Amino acid sequence: MFKGSITALVTPFLDGAFDASSFEKVLAYQLEHGTHGIVPCGTTGEAPTLEEEEFRAILDMSVAAVKGGIGGGIGKGIPVIAGTGSNSTAKTIYMTDLAKRAGVDAALVVVPYYNKPSQDGMLAHYKAIHNAVDLPIVIYNVPSRCGVEISVDTVCRLAELPRIVAIKDATPDVSRTTEIKSRVKADFSVLCGDDAIAGAALAHGADGCISVSSNVAPALCSEFQNAWMAGDIAKFQDLQALLMPLHKALFVESSPAPVKYAASALDLCSDEVRLPLLPASERARDLVDRVLRQIGLISSEVSDKLRA
Repeated sequence: MFKGSITALVTPFLDGAFDASSFEKVLAYQLEHGTHGIVPCGTTGEAPTLEEEEFRAILDMSVAAVKGGIGGGIGKGIPVIAGTGSNSTAKTIYMTDLAKRAGVDAALVVVPYYNKPSQDGMLAHYKAIHNAVDLPIVIYNVPSRCGVEISVDTVCRLAELPRIVAIKDATPDVSRTTEIKSRVKADFSVLCGDDAIAGAALAHGADGCISVSSNVAPALCSEFQNAWMAGDIAKFQDLQALLMPLHKALFVESSPAPVKYAASALDLCSDEVRLPLLPASERARDLVDRVLRQIGLISSEVSDKLRA
């Protein structure tokens, strides 16, 4: 079962190309700061813009980093959940098979976007992937990007399949978590897909969060989840209050532009994104700088240098 703070990794670019050197830094930063899992090639990783060679390289690097760990084994063994979904069932099967061959632990498969399939169509889509590739599957429900929402009934029907093991639910309706958890197998994970409501989702029975904020605050996001699991409500509430401005700032414009800028402030990678996205605006940068200083991730000197 997947649980805790699982980072939806950014994909670093430099002059239009995948920046493998910076991705090594991104991976090391996550493993060194106690993240509970990583998701390469997801929406935050700008998966729709990646070439197949880049997809393969990112997964190979992710699996190798987790398999070996950092500094004598730190981070070794955390799950790698690869984003493999598209709005083509055949392409999703192909990408999921590539991910399996790379040695990942599961595939994150988004509800088909733009096509607007029916619930029966979504059921058939996920069944086809499940039957074609022997790899655990995490359903990804994000209606704000896909234009359709997978229903609780459809999720529960899919959860009857042995390799449909979790859902990332990126909706504001946390009551879905309670309903899903009450109707599915005991080891089926519900992972929140929105940092700002992760606390509420946990209270409704969620097992963790696939997080954007943990790209820049992996230790704090993991501590937040750990506090909940330990029943330390005072610490949990303190961390929720501390992190909330970051959760808000990183979505002031289309993700991942703000979080890429935040990562650049931590010297992890450049803030370069691929069209049709544009880098964060000056307004967004000012807000991100202010929040990073507020929670102690960068100093005023670093902020001033970035703005120079």
